[in-house]
Amino acid sequence: MVSEFKKYISEYNLIKPGDKILLAVSGGIDSMVMTYLFQSLEYKIGIAHCNFSLRALESDKDQEMVSLYASEHNVPFYSTRFETKTFAKKNKLSVQMAARDLRYKWFEEIRTKFGYDSIAVAHNLNDNIETLLINLTRGTGLTGMAGMKPVSNRIIRPLLFATRQEIMSFQIRNKIAFREDKSNADTKYIRNKIRHHIIPVLKEINPSIEITLNETAERFAGINEIVSNYISALREIISEEKEQFVTFNISQLKTYLRNKAILFELFKPFNITNSQLNDLVKVIEGKTGGQIITSTHRIIKNRKEIIVSDEEIANETLYPIKNIPAFCIFPGISSARYVTISQTFEIPSDPHMACIDSEKVSFPMIIRKWKAGDYFYPLGMRQKKKLSDYFIDKKYSRFDKENIYILESGGKIVWIIGDRIDDRFKITNSTKKGLLIKSKRKAMIINPVR
Repeated sequence: MVSEFKKYISEYNLIKPGDKILLAVSGGIDSMVMTYLFQSLEYKIGIAHCNFSLRALESDKDQEMVSLYASEHNVPFYSTRFETKTFAKKNKLSVQMAARDLRYKWFEEIRTKFGYDSIAVAHNLNDNIETLLINLTRGTGLTGMAGMKPVSNRIIRPLLFATRQEIMSFQIRNKIAFREDKSNADTKYIRNKIRHHIIPVLKEINPSIEITLNETAERFAGINEIVSNYISALREIISEEKEQFVTFNISQLKTYLRNKAILFELFKPFNITNSQLNDLVKVIEGKTGGQIITSTHRIIKNRKEIIVSDEEIANETLYPIKNIPAFCIFPGISSARYVTISQTFEIPSDPHMACIDSEKVSFPMIIRKWKAGDYFYPLGMRQKKKLSDYFIDKKYSRFDKENIYILESGGKIVWIIGDRIDDRFKITNSTKKGLLIKSKRKAMIINPVR
């Protein structure tokens, strides 16, 4: 297995000469065999071990064994303890996902701090095909069918070539110490159900099922690369990234309404699910205002475009402005200051800048979300206008309206922030001192999508 291990590393260029590798070692058979292989080839390594506090004394014994191994072989050793269940509950994650998030974040911290080039994890060929079957069962695109990659960012998987049986045989021949995790036999976990119930049945049909499925995953990985390049090029044509959102051209999207695979790949970065594809088609074909919400994004129809936003719509919040410096407590304001108004002063035309007569406003002022019934006198007009009507005239999308804030003084709207001031507060020939406020262009939607 040593020669196959070395060949696999070379084939996928997992390690460069002189690299230092941080090994993620749980104490189980896979990670201990991986450690043995790295030592056999005399790589520069360190060992990192996570105690997830999930198996009481058993977890502590795992840590003791790995620590002792590192000490006996003069290998740098790093360990940490997590309260995994507490973290999972707090962040509304499964225990497995919580453990994954915790360990990879910590591995990266150790890698960076101590100058390691990569983090090696001991996933094997069986882990790979189990992942493929899990993804297939839950519903997946081509990426899920491609399984695990030999290298992903700083994570390398140098054991993906070896079956679990090959690893066990190598461990026996070389008398490599390890500890058995009894939870691996617990079929309440989906991976263990597949490992202990599904794979044996598949092996009855095809005794070489591990190799067959692995080869299938490799083919899907190649196909996925081709499709990814096509989708990336298509996305460049039919979508546009703006300040806070992405827009898709509906007339071009409609060409692909009958090809759910392309739609799925186009919207996969926004965590759309297979079950939401029919709803997406309805939104594209429906009226303005239709929307679907994924786990991370909102997808909204606005006339001739689909708007995708990852911004959470904040609850209505009041920002009291007691003085000039207090303007900047609002995330959408970059600066505020008094200016002297003279004959040479040029009033800015940029909607992201409001220049108002400082004598016509008084502290405290308020920045807040707009609400139904709000009205103002748009600059240059003598008649009042409801904000709802103003937004319709300006063709604001639903997303735009949900992200608009207004500046208020004495119960009157002074400025639709990033858009238009109220005529009652404008600079006139009698103005001596103005208040110049600048909004951040990325803080809210200013230019409505038409």
